[in-house]
Amino acid sequence: MPTSPDKADTAKRLIIVIVAGLTLVLDQATKLIIVKNLSLYETITVIPGFFNITRIHNPGGAFGFLAGQSPTVRLTLFILVSLMAAGFILYMYIRTPRQYRLLLASLALIFGGALGNLTDRVRSGTVVDFLDFYVRSLHWPAFNLADSAISVGMTVLLFYIIIKKVPV
Repeated sequence: MPTSPDKADTAKRLIIVIVAGLTLVLDQATKLIIVKNLSLYETITVIPGFFNITRIHNPGGAFGFLAGQSPTVRLTLFILVSLMAAGFILYMYIRTPRQYRLLLASLALIFGGALGNLTDRVRSGTVVDFLDFYVRSLHWPAFNLADSAISVGMTVLLFYIIIKKVPV
């Protein structure tokens, strides 16, 4: 029996509400746990020589981009860019056919991750990062759950665009 348009649209809406909502809640919950239990720059070794949990506040963008700019410039720029990106992701989400559930979920991950980091910026002007992977003295920049959601979502999105050739 075919699904009615109303049920299909509801299912599509549920994907973004559940995936983006869970991403936002889990991101903010993990950051709250870190802030409540670790001092700034305090480290817990999880896997020696490979993975620590370290509380860091990133005033810049990815990899510290614009970290040296004034707080007002950073905050204004990052809020505007975040809102534009979120709007674009929602636009892509609306345009994506409902049969591409994994693609919809990837867009919802990106949206939820963007909201997670935007929440930090609005609240404190910085983003809380704490996942610290490294090999000897080579450290990957610390990141958080929102960054992970954005990275996974972007990977799936690129797969659909480049490999599957799905227009979004």
